[in-house]
Amino acid sequence: MKQSRSDHSEYYDSLKSPIGALYLIFAQSALIGIIFEKPSGITPRQTKVSVRAKKELEEYFTAGRTEFMVKTSFVEGTEFEREVWEALRGVHYGETKTYKWIAERIGKPHAFRAVGNALGKNPIPIIFPCHRIIESDGSIGGYSSGIDIKRRLLEIEYYTKLSKT
Repeated sequence: MKQSRSDHSEYYDSLKSPIGALYLIFAQSALIGIIFEKPSGITPRQTKVSVRAKKELEEYFTAGRTEFMVKTSFVEGTEFEREVWEALRGVHYGETKTYKWIAERIGKPHAFRAVGNALGKNPIPIIFPCHRIIESDGSIGGYSSGIDIKRRLLEIEYYTKLSKT
């Protein structure tokens, strides 16, 4: 069953990044979304949690942060979608995996198209790195925020990882 957002305590904070403005959506002390367009109907606010999340994302973009400690929560999504999103934690910084790999990892090896659909609904991109998922033939595949952003995120990780070796 799909859950919907009903918590009126949501707020957002914003961050300028190499891929454009990011809007971080929070419910109480958990990050519940990262979007690329300014949200409407939600109050902007800066909190200790939002400052920490922004710092971690800045470190991702500038210094290659590979793990995020900010508390996250999925307030939307089916059980299958959440399973797919959680599986993204197994795709490490600077690596790519395929839609088929995710499908196999969650025990549904023939569900790679459904995996692609679930990734397109990922509410917390970057932290749950759906940009690291590519086609089996090595092509970049789709990205809910556009191929250019996906390509840029992969480049940032590739060059940051390369500079550390």
